[in-house]
Amino acid sequence: MADEKQTAKGGNAAVADPVANGDDTGSDRIVLKPKISLFNGITIIVGIIIGSGIFISPQIVLMYSGSPGMSLVVWVVCGIFSMIGALCYGELGTMITMSGGDYAYILTAFGPLPAFLLLWVTLVIIRPTAQAVVAMTFGKYLLQPFFTLDCPPPDIPVKILAASCITVLTFVNSYSVKWATRVQDFFTAAKVFALIIIVITGLVQIFKGDVQNLQNAFEGSSYDVGSLALALYAGLFAYGGWNYLNYVTEELKDPYRNLPRAIVISVPLVIFVYVMANVAYFTAMSPKELLATEAVAVTFGDKLLGVMAWIMPVSVALSTFGGVNGLLLTGSRIYFVGARIGHLPEAIAMISVSRKTPLPSLIFTCILSLLYLFAQNIGQLINYFSFVTWLATGTSIAGQIYLRYKRPDMARPVKVNIALPVLFLLACIFLTIMGVYAAPIDTLIGAAILLSGIPVYFLGVWWTTKPEWFLLAIQSFTIWMQKLLFCVAEEKED
Repeated sequence: MADEKQTAKGGNAAVADPVANGDDTGSDRIVLKPKISLFNGITIIVGIIIGSGIFISPQIVLMYSGSPGMSLVVWVVCGIFSMIGALCYGELGTMITMSGGDYAYILTAFGPLPAFLLLWVTLVIIRPTAQAVVAMTFGKYLLQPFFTLDCPPPDIPVKILAASCITVLTFVNSYSVKWATRVQDFFTAAKVFALIIIVITGLVQIFKGDVQNLQNAFEGSSYDVGSLALALYAGLFAYGGWNYLNYVTEELKDPYRNLPRAIVISVPLVIFVYVMANVAYFTAMSPKELLATEAVAVTFGDKLLGVMAWIMPVSVALSTFGGVNGLLLTGSRIYFVGARIGHLPEAIAMISVSRKTPLPSLIFTCILSLLYLFAQNIGQLINYFSFVTWLATGTSIAGQIYLRYKRPDMARPVKVNIALPVLFLLACIFLTIMGVYAAPIDTLIGAAILLSGIPVYFLGVWWTTKPEWFLLAIQSFTIWMQKLLFCVAEEKED
């Protein structure tokens, strides 16, 4: 690992990296090429946001909001909140053009240690567990048509399908960024098509006058702050992923234009689809029925689609398959950038000579995700870090505000009104505090694992006088891996 001075220097240099401006000159330099188009960017955002949540868990929002009307309000509020955050990240992504998302922004604003802690917690739990959970959801719903809701698929076939999903998509991402984006495009179209079926079916029911579940829509609404906060938490979880395009900024063509455009197009589209899908759910189910199901889209299909009900579990499977692809595409970049800065072993920052993809980082991401398939309670691991997500997002936005005053001379091709990041930061603080309040034990465990990154940082990054035998071992491993995978370090422009 590089020393701290090199890390700080590397972080600043990466911000001004000419590769990041989308200048794909066709040179033979070994770098991650900007091959992601505006349309690809839209499908990445939409494809990651629309995972399994909107298909299987709107009942959580309903449970804490108390009524159909209030739940729809929560979905709209969560969408607006996500849009505000996405606009703020539009400024961050065009101001700091290094890939890596929150890691890059925290590194630039607050230095290497806070950035490393985010990288550490992402490495240890957040990304691999998220990929494992989404992959297992894929396996479960791919098998669901052969089982009943009362008799779910057994664990072993589900995990085999999950491992296959992760492995196949790792190969696709390793082979070609273009192929990875094509997979993302196709599966995003498939999941949006499935939601359109739900929306259209719901509208048909409304035109037929089947709106009894939407009459007196606000009856029984909850106005308790704690309950509404938990409803917002659930809704915002379903909207999660609006900032993931920022993880691949260097590979986005003309990011100064295409990043904000992708945000402005994709997030409102998701808001519309989410709200209308929830309206459709209430045309098929009463609030009591919706609360009783664990797979709302499947129940919706059983009630209204007749012999075509199999479309819903298959659609969830397609949705989660695309979600795993998006997580691999974006998640591998944070490890790549972290290694390039010096916060992870140099081997992870290598690029395939022939494919121009971050092959070691992708394999590393794949192995971590496969290991978590053996965990008995992955969901509990994710709960440990529910507050970390908003802590990291809030820290990035705090960095945005800080840099407005600390470095006003930085180029800001997109500049939002200062009220937006201030409002979003206050909301992030509220959500972080509510996470602590709602799950203090889980938060304590998560904070302990987060802070465990401090000694790792001082041993791995800050300590530069490591024994010679250790440095030689690391160097030997790096050379061996370069030969095995035919990859080299990123080449800098002359």
